Amino acid sequence: MLKWIDMPPVWLAGFLMLAWGQVTYFPMGLRLGGGWVDFAGGVLVGAGVLLIALAALEFRRHRTTIVPHKTPVRLITSGVFKRTRNPIYLGDALILAGLILRWEAVLALPLIPVFVWVIEKRFIEPEEDRMRRSFRADFARYCEKTRRWV
Repeated sequence: MLKWIDMPPVWLAGFLMLAWGQVTYFPMGLRLGGGWVDFAGGVLVGAGVLLIALAALEFRRHRTTIVPHKTPVRLITSGVFKRTRNPIYLGDALILAGLILRWEAVLALPLIPVFVWVIEKRFIEPEEDRMRRSFRADFARYCEKTRRWV
């Protein structure tokens, strides 16, 4: 049961709740200003959702697991995975950043690098260790060509 609770979408929801709580209960009168912030936030959220969808399609196409605590049976290096090794986590970070902007949760902006750090330590590093053991030289070559985030 804990493995299903300890999933990136749950972490994202927690960070979103913190940001929403900040702007709702402690706005401090801070604003980022103007319609450009709302637009930029919408673009970031849309880009995040698109990245996640494209990555999910690649997982489905390659018939391997999308669950972070499991080892995939295939190394995916095609599609959006040519540009980033972690498009779903990047999408999560974009969604968080976008909603923080749309909500104008100025004091919650530091949550973005904290979220990235948590995801890296909790999910990315263990996943990469499993993939390094499973795919050895192929994964090493992939890491040389493709960056972890962008």
